[in-house]
Amino acid sequence: MGVQFRLMCIMLMLPVSGLVAGCHGARPAVLGVRDGRFAPCPSSPNCVSSLASDDAHRIAPLPFSGSAAAAVDRLKAIVTSLPRASVVTATETYLHAEFRSAVFRFVDDAEFYADESAGVIQVRSAARVGSSDLGVNRKRIETIRERWGEPPSR
Repeated sequence: MGVQFRLMCIMLMLPVSGLVAGCHGARPAVLGVRDGRFAPCPSSPNCVSSLASDDAHRIAPLPFSGSAAAAVDRLKAIVTSLPRASVVTATETYLHAEFRSAVFRFVDDAEFYADESAGVIQVRSAARVGSSDLGVNRKRIETIRERWGEPPSR
């Protein structure tokens, strides 16, 4: 019975683990800054962007003074202090981080672009899969804003 039980458990777990692994989603090809802009948010409510034109997705950018490189370094320290965060790309003007949810390990992509001429860091944070994120991406950016030293934008 012991061997049969283990085999049955393995057979049941394979589809479940495949489903959960599939929920992480591949890294989107639309990440990055093109002509000073991020990709627009999809129509689903699981994305916020400082460059969005609609209120449902819009969130304020982060103001900064000084160099873009110093701002990105400061932002990188804040991002890496958050739970389950990992920096994927960091340049003098751009930061891409991945955040994983605690239980199911869903991945959200957060992007930051330091526009030195405007004195702001543009932000975009989006879930890779699903429709609703229960406001997690907005809350995350507002947590970063608070640590940056600003009151929430809403």
